[in-house]
Amino acid sequence: MPWLQIAVTTYQQHTDVVERILLDQGACSITYRDADDVPILEPAPGETPIWEHSIVTGLFDCAADTEILVNQLAIALQDCEHSISTEMLEDQNWTRAWMQHFKAMRFGERLWVVPTHLTPEQPQAVNLKLDPGLAFGTGTHPTTSLCLRWLDANVDKQATLLDYGCGSGILAIAALLLGVQHADGTDIDPQAIQASASNAHINGVDDRFDLFLVQDYLQQRYDIVMANILSGPLAELAPVLSACTRPGGDIVLSGILQEQAGNIRTAYADTFDMDQPVIDGDWVMLHGCRKG
Repeated sequence: MPWLQIAVTTYQQHTDVVERILLDQGACSITYRDADDVPILEPAPGETPIWEHSIVTGLFDCAADTEILVNQLAIALQDCEHSISTEMLEDQNWTRAWMQHFKAMRFGERLWVVPTHLTPEQPQAVNLKLDPGLAFGTGTHPTTSLCLRWLDANVDKQATLLDYGCGSGILAIAALLLGVQHADGTDIDPQAIQASASNAHINGVDDRFDLFLVQDYLQQRYDIVMANILSGPLAELAPVLSACTRPGGDIVLSGILQEQAGNIRTAYADTFDMDQPVIDGDWVMLHGCRKG
């Protein structure tokens, strides 16, 4: 069965009107995306930002009356700048269509992240099986990629690791597959804990990976502490993450924009000998060795 897709481009203050009309007319789903490619990278505390210029898309059963939908939207938006487009989408196996766009990726010399539906290109490599899910982290974003490349080059087989803000669990699972003895993961989101546990089981490392909601976590010391979150929380967590790193241990911080790197280095400089930033596009990873 084909589907009718209606996309409305307008300014933020009018998106509620568009959404209400689409839902009133029976939209099966509503999605928002940026019309101007302006990223929202790190909101201020208490702020819930939205793009100034948005595309609101409704998906309808093919029997929906396109003319009525377009007319209602046009009347509601007649006093403001907007555009409306319609498209019929042929039905397909959406899961299989999505899989075609998710490929195996290599990080460093040994490590690959491989979708579960694919056979690894290099069976003798370290292959981490992972599909996109509810929690952040598949390796496609530079913040995660930087951390994975660091792990590939630096993992010590006797090490213990903390993945603070574990998301999908990708960093801790990669470390375990590369030889880390044990890893702990924490997150504020129960869905992240669930996703990490599932991914750990798929990769056969769940017996060496313990997971905690942040409020339930009892602080310990580790050889490696990793946090791929955002610069604001990284700065606030400097005392906590420092205390979790043993003397001589490594700290790896990511989720940092280039212009934020100086402030984060300063926040950790009293406790760590910080290396120069490692840069990938707009993003930075920071590594430090804890002072004795």
